[in-house]
Amino acid sequence: MIGPGSGVRVFLAAGITDMRCGIAGLCARAKRALAEDPASGAVFVFRGRMGDRLKILHWDGQGFCLYYKVLERGHFPCPKATEGKVALTPAQMSMLWEGMDWRQPRWTSAPTRM
Repeated sequence: MIGPGSGVRVFLAAGITDMRCGIAGLCARAKRALAEDPASGAVFVFRGRMGDRLKILHWDGQGFCLYYKVLERGHFPCPKATEGKVALTPAQMSMLWEGMDWRQPRWTSAPTRM
């Protein structure tokens, strides 16, 4: 995925989003439900009802980019909250996009400390 830089703010919309929404609908949700300006340069992540779909909305300075991913198996982890937003780091967003549980990341092999 071609995405924003490391210093960007990332917001995961809590609850369920209608995946039929396009850019205009997701912008409206970002304004209304998340109380954020969709053209601020922040990244907005929306999860579908079944949990196997994500949409990511991002303003790149020239227009909106909309990324959409559907998992073949499994589901994307989500916060317990049913409304509002959860702030993520860009690293947590990358883990979420890959289908990993960003809430409890673990090293597959602990780094060597010197």
